[in-house]
Amino acid sequence: MTVTIAALQMCSGTDPVRNVETMRRLVREAAAKGAVYVQTPEMTGALQRDRAGLRAILRPEADDLVVAAAAELAKDLGIHVHVGSTAIALADGKVANRGFLFGPDGAQVCTYDKIHMFDVDLDNGESWRESAVYSPGAVARMADLPFAKLGFTICYDVRFPELFKIQAQAGAEIISVPAAFTRQTGEAHWETLLRARAIENGVYIIAAAQAGVHEDGRETFGHSMIIDPWGRVLASAGGTGEAIVLAEVDPAAVKSAHQKIPNLRNGRAFTLEVAGEPAKGGVAA
Repeated sequence: MTVTIAALQMCSGTDPVRNVETMRRLVREAAAKGAVYVQTPEMTGALQRDRAGLRAILRPEADDLVVAAAAELAKDLGIHVHVGSTAIALADGKVANRGFLFGPDGAQVCTYDKIHMFDVDLDNGESWRESAVYSPGAVARMADLPFAKLGFTICYDVRFPELFKIQAQAGAEIISVPAAFTRQTGEAHWETLLRARAIENGVYIIAAAQAGVHEDGRETFGHSMIIDPWGRVLASAGGTGEAIVLAEVDPAAVKSAHQKIPNLRNGRAFTLEVAGEPAKGGVAA
């Protein structure tokens, strides 16, 4: 069954109310174009680098503006709405970078907390310590939708192929990569990483991205993409501004890719030996 899916490109600011208004408009436009599944970027609710400023706008899941709006849109439009992620206040005082999927009845289908924290120091002087603010997730998640099995990742997770592999081996046909990639890392690695994850696992990749210069001073790479199981870019956006990226997906293409190159079945367990040292622990297939 071929269906239309959409990735929304945004340039979220520091005000959740304005960001929700933008999300509402873009989701409705995507649905009007035929999308039955719409994904928003990482940190849809707000991009706020200042920790005090972030905590001032944080809300628990039950009171979050983005969560409420997404559930309402899904029910009103009769589609799946996937909030790539937004910051959620946790009961223990920590923060979750959490994605949400809502079904056509408005009910919550699944949540996913970003597992890998972006703790890096870049050549241009940018330094990020997500682990200083966010509590990392510990559970990989998938959802069985009417048109495909959907796997969840967020942004920096794309650099950890084992997360994608375990979902593909469990039957994922689409894996989501909502992101707020920095311009420096995006220019170097964004498309290469996304296409590699699609090719390695024989799955569709849908990656809604933040794009442009944000109110908190950061600059994100954009180039939201939908990639097929053979690694072909079906649709993409530019590096700045809002966009709606649409493409047709067909689970039969996943089956075809797996038949052509069955690497998920062909993996073998092995050990690592370094000359002069004892053998290291084994790696499972």
